[in-house]
Parts: sequence; C-alpha cells; structure tokens
Amino acid sequence: MELLKIENVKRIYNTKLGFSQCIALSGVSFEVAAGEFVSIMGPSGSGKSTLLNIIASLDKPTSGDVYLDGRGVKNIPERELAAFRRDNLGFVFQEFNLLDTFSVRDNILLPLVLSNMRVGKMQSRLAPVAQSLGISHLLDKFPFEISGGEKQRTAVARAIITNPKIILADEPTGALDTRSSTNLLELFSSLNKSGHTLLMVTHSAMAASYASRVLFIRDGELFNQIYRGADNNRTFYERIVSNLTVLEEEPPRLSIAGGKSNA
Repeated sequence: MELLKIENVKRIYNTKLGFSQCIALSGVSFEVAAGEFVSIMGPSGSGKSTLLNIIASLDKPTSGDVYLDGRGVKNIPERELAAFRRDNLGFVFQEFNLLDTFSVRDNILLPLVLSNMRVGKMQSRLAPVAQSLGISHLLDKFPFEISGGEKQRTAVARAIITNPKIILADEPTGALDTRSSTNLLELFSSLNKSGHTLLMVTHSAMAASYASRVLFIRDGELFNQIYRGADNNRTFYERIVSNLTVLEEEPPRLSIAGGKSNA
C-alpha cells in the first residue's frame, strides 16, 4: 500500500542577486510503499538533500507536492507543521542532534514531552524501545559520556518512540566508524522487518545495500532505480556500485517515475 507519494516535485531557487535561477529538483516523482526500506543516492549537488527536506516539510516545493498517507504536505498551515512532523515523521541525522544538557532518557522522550503526553505513558513507551536498541543502561548518562554508535542508537530511539509513519535518515552512518555503521544498518534492517518504513539518503553503497530499493538521482532528476529482489547484501552492493559508475558516465535522462529497473 502506498504510504509516501512524491508527485512531480520541482524546486527552483533564485540566486542572491536574482539574475538567474538554480534548479535543484526537476519534476521528481516516485512512491514508497508502507514497510519499504528505500535508499536515495547521488553525487553532491544532485538534489537528494533538497528532496529529503521537502519530504520532511522543512522546505516547500516550487511546484508538485508530497503526500503522506494521502495528505498533501505543501498546503499544511505553517502553525501545524511542527505537530505534523512530530506525529508522523522520525528523523535520524548524521550529527545525531542530541542536546548535551539532556540525559539520554530526556533526549529520547523530548518529542513526547512536546506533545504533552502523560509521564506514565511516556515511561511505558520508553522501556521497550530502549531495551530493543540495547541502551537501557545508558538512560541516565549524557551524550558526552557515550560513544558515537550509542549516540546514534539514542537518536534512533528518539525517532521511533512516537511510532512515526516513516523514518527519514540523512547520511546516518556519516559520523560513525565501520563497526558502528554496520550495527546501525543492521538495526535499520531489523526495524524494517518489524514493519517500519524507512527512507535513507546516503553516499555509501554499503549502507544502501541494506535497503530493498535504491533510487539514483542526478542533476535534480531521477536517473535510475534498482530493486534488491533475492540478492544478498554483497550482490546488491555490487549492483549499486555498477549503477553509480553508470551514473557518473552517462548523460542525464528522463525521470523514471513509476518505472522499474532490473539493472
């Protein structure tokens, strides 16, 4: 069932002096089904971060729209956007975005506090989330007292404690070592198998190999997409690397909205 729909999204920025325009996105369209794990890849400046910001309702498209569970995001009143993000979206960032003066417990509970949830209900949600992520013993520590991998697990706990419809991850392994990256990606895979929908922007072919589908974006357009199918991580990784090579060599082509590739 379709959960997220990106419909002909364009984003055009005016330059500082206003004499020219920068086309960040040029008619991007695709869908994400409930329970999918989708990765978005592309070179720097390709438009993938702009796309993620629009999906996250942190930016508005020049034209087109994003639909989450059938609701158009572009026309949500500004005063309702914070609540919309809090109730529907979970965020995992490269730099963790934890508050150093808050304990691990308080960082995780922050979105529930902002939604005025009762303390008893917050605690009942916290316990199973912390246990599933292996951070129950860290709850009374502060971010400066824990490792990068533990910080990222804390960020994941904060992202999922609201039971969001979709988890958005922006280069989530970028600040982690290889071991912590692998642990995080295995955690994402486990979350996906338990029913969570994930959309991840990454430069890492290794990270993308954990997804069920990879979208390749270049010059503001969707260039190609591949599905995991029955591939294991290694085989899918090799296909991803192959497509990245083609992405760098071939001239731009039309959007693949709604299409499938078996490359």
